[in-house]
Parts: sequence; C-alpha cells; structure tokens
Amino acid sequence: MIREATPADVPAIHAMVRELAEYEKALHEARATEEQLREALFGPRPAAFAHIAEDDGSGEPVGFALWFLNFSTWRGVHGIYLEDLYVRPQARGGGHGKALLTELARICAERGYERLEWSVLDWNTPAIDFYRSLGARPQDEWTVFRLTDGALRALGG
Repeated sequence: MIREATPADVPAIHAMVRELAEYEKALHEARATEEQLREALFGPRPAAFAHIAEDDGSGEPVGFALWFLNFSTWRGVHGIYLEDLYVRPQARGGGHGKALLTELARICAERGYERLEWSVLDWNTPAIDFYRSLGARPQDEWTVFRLTDGALRALGG
C-alpha cells in the first residue's frame, strides 16, 4: 500500500534516509535530523513531500519516496524531482518501488506535470536496470554540479 506520509512517519523516514545513505556509502554525509525533516515536510511552508510504502501484512513502513516540485522553463510547467526512493532490503522485489513511482507518475498526470526526474549513482546497476524496465531513460548528456559547505559559503558570503 502506498500513502502520503504523516508527521508520525518522520522517525521511519529518517531511519530509511540513513539506511539509504549507508547503502550509498555516504552515511557520514547524512546529517538531516528528524526535526529538519518534520519542518521540511509538515512545517508552515512545506518544501518537500513524501509517500510511504507499507508492508501489506504488518502495515509497517518498508519504503519511501521523498520529492519536491521543479519547473521546466522549456515546457512551462512543474515536474516532480524525486530526491530519494528507498525500499528496505527485506521488502525489495515486492513491487513497493514500482508502486511508489507509479503514484508519483499518477500525481504528474493528474496535475499536468510533464516530468518525473531523479538521479542514480552510476554504480547502482540494480536500480538502473529497474528504472530502465519502467521506460525511464538516462540523461547522459547532463552533468550534475553541486555547491556545498565551504564553496557554497564562499560564493554566497
């Protein structure tokens, strides 16, 4: 079952964010707190949204999708940028990841959004193969750039 996240899901989302960071060999970079996630998802001006995949038997959260709106100046409409998609290892292969992506695609169709985009690490072949099986195509001609920490402060300061 896929449903919108509620404030009560924040501890589970936080735990799964950390599990994902560990899987991606970057746990040391996962500094977000539960309070930060709560504010981003459920504060007065939500900056992000989340959906939860529940185990059909127990109802326990086994996966999540955390996303936010982007905008295409070329198409003139919003899209969804999927920041994180994660399904716990014991629940993989049960259709939860596909169900989460299906829900986001449904939201796009319902709201007239024309893109659903995300990034994937180039070594994560299970995820890449899964995304390709759904019809997603890599945008190989684009390179992601990022400013963080000291470089961001230096430029903005």
